[in-house]
Amino acid sequence: MSVRRLMLLDVMHIVWDWNGTLFDDRDAILDATNEVFRSYGLPPMELDHYRSVYSRPIWASYERILGRALEEGEWERLDAAFHDTYHRLMERCGLATGAQAAIDLLAGEGHTQSVLSMWRHDRLGVAVRELGIHLSFRRVDGLRAEEAGGEKAEFMVRHLAALDVDAADVVMVGDSVDDAIAARHVGARAILYTGGLQTRADLDRLGVPVIDRLSDVTVHI
Repeated sequence: MSVRRLMLLDVMHIVWDWNGTLFDDRDAILDATNEVFRSYGLPPMELDHYRSVYSRPIWASYERILGRALEEGEWERLDAAFHDTYHRLMERCGLATGAQAAIDLLAGEGHTQSVLSMWRHDRLGVAVRELGIHLSFRRVDGLRAEEAGGEKAEFMVRHLAALDVDAADVVMVGDSVDDAIAARHVGARAILYTGGLQTRADLDRLGVPVIDRLSDVTVHI
């Protein structure tokens, strides 16, 4: 890329979501969820059915699957069972199609990048390193042991504060409505990717760019 081209670009900081965005684990999540709910006597869900009930926070999805409110301690048991199964199934997963090329292209255009995930921080750090992309990111943040999951907005606040970047110069790239809401919460922009567990119709309602290929991220920067 020419120096003139770089000068014409607005240099942005890109915050990537991990699960369902850079990491193609959609099938592993669906299979792990089905295994967890098998003990309730529920039939396996197809992808379209799971997408119809999926939302953040995940416990709300579980209540839709069960058709009732979760009982005391039930969420913790379900979450632990899900992760035990997911961590076994994720071994078959890898980077999403076009993820490496998109990361490299953004870096080549002078943009900085980081990862913010609601997955467990210790697991996230290992996965990013094992896939050989850790040097591409200024920071990688997941849920620490003392943190509970939930909406991503407040985690986005802390992530940007640690990076010391202006939210006006940030683009969040994720696969869920929660990612766009987190971006809006801090005053950043968002781009949503259809490779995850939410339907395109759900993503389109946010009024932000929605892409089917990660390579199209650069079109909207």
